[in-house]
Amino acid sequence: MVIRIKKRSRKFLGSRSWGVGNIKNGRGSGDRGGVGRGGKKSKFTYTVKYDKDRIHIPGFTPPRAVPLKETNLSRISGIAAGMTGEKPTVELRGYKVLSDGLLSKPLVVKATNFSEKAIEKIKQAGGEAVKLE
Repeated sequence: MVIRIKKRSRKFLGSRSWGVGNIKNGRGSGDRGGVGRGGKKSKFTYTVKYDKDRIHIPGFTPPRAVPLKETNLSRISGIAAGMTGEKPTVELRGYKVLSDGLLSKPLVVKATNFSEKAIEKIKQAGGEAVKLE
């Protein structure tokens, strides 16, 4: 919820200072606790040149691709150790399968992405590598 700035009291009507001290002190966004873009004047050229990440430019931001989590064949064979059947299926949505390790039995591995070596090792073990959309 937005916290509204309290309205200045009526008891200061007719007074020049409104309870903020010197007349210069009650002007601008500086008396409102840095609301908005107040305080961005000194050393701004340094920021533009060397520290561009600190500048917030409002507007459209493009959607970013969600990074895939990684797993390897040794973890997959550990998962499939308790599974029974001719070719058990392991489904890994949002994962990229890497080639570290070996498969102990033929599996159907369904994942978002595979490395080339991982696909080779899965086929050598007699399994299948299926890419999920």
